[in-house]
Amino acid sequence: MRSIRLLENGKAFYHCVSRVVDRRKVFEGKDKEVFRKIMRNLERFMGVRVVTYCLMGNHFHLLVEVPDRATLDPLTEGELRELLPLLHDSMAVGTIEEELDRAREQGDAGWQAEILARYERRRGSLSYFLKELKQRVTLYMNKKLDRTGTLWEGRFKSLLVERHEMSLMTVAAYIDLNPVRAGLVKKPEDYRWSGYSEALSGTKGARLARQGLGIILSGCLHDSELQANWQRTQNRYRQFLYEEGEARVADEQTGEGGRVGFTPEEVEEVVKAEGAMPIAAVLRHRVRYLSDGVALGTAEYVDKIFLREKEAGRASPKRESGAREMRGAQWGELRVMRDLRREVIGERGL
Repeated sequence: MRSIRLLENGKAFYHCVSRVVDRRKVFEGKDKEVFRKIMRNLERFMGVRVVTYCLMGNHFHLLVEVPDRATLDPLTEGELRELLPLLHDSMAVGTIEEELDRAREQGDAGWQAEILARYERRRGSLSYFLKELKQRVTLYMNKKLDRTGTLWEGRFKSLLVERHEMSLMTVAAYIDLNPVRAGLVKKPEDYRWSGYSEALSGTKGARLARQGLGIILSGCLHDSELQANWQRTQNRYRQFLYEEGEARVADEQTGEGGRVGFTPEEVEEVVKAEGAMPIAAVLRHRVRYLSDGVALGTAEYVDKIFLREKEAGRASPKRESGAREMRGAQWGELRVMRDLRREVIGERGL
């Protein structure tokens, strides 16, 4: 049975995941660099924003902000010519430019409009963005590996995420902690192919990565300065990202080392919660809610989305409410639409 995919009207955020067929680890360092370049080129053309991301050996995670398409300025011929190299090689660019030139020479406004419409329909679309991204990466990898056929394990998964600080911070941290959960690095900044690491890198792409994470706070807290003020964004995000477990005193007799972390009072609070882990701890595991929960946010938000889907006949008429509590952690006010009952929190790792 295909999983439910929700598309919001207007500006919206989505956590998108896609895996390589048979989950083979085919992406090496150079391949991830190519993937990131393709992603950034499409991001610019499509008008979407990658808030943060993580490229692993056999899958990827993206937190994407999709704009309200009504707010996008119509694509002009000049802009299309400027953006074409982001989508095509020089031969294909030349072919399209020749077609634009012929339409202009013949004074055929309808022909010109049809050419622009081919590209206009792709802009501000999550589906087109992921489709183009996966297709272009497939072409590159098939050529490199001397193979044919599909590279990906079915269609991509997407989770609709509320434009709310806790919702977005939770999903962003889950994405940036992927290499830590997999045991590839001890610190998220040490993994080269993630949004958080790129934001700290000082490389050419750091500006886009910093702006992406800034979107979380600037939009949710209605503080536009946060998108441009990386220091404020980084301090708040890093604090959330780096919460760890219980403090441990070094034991010289057993040789057990000490560890800085939660106080005994905080640990006691977890015990009272009957083992439900704090979000900072559970994010080090695979969490199905963050990919299969359909929609995530406050109860009010999830109920609103559910009622919309029910009125459209896309949800069970017998079901009266949409928001479902999340098990396995102290999720606070967060809720999901899909009530998962099995393997909610997976093992440490992928």
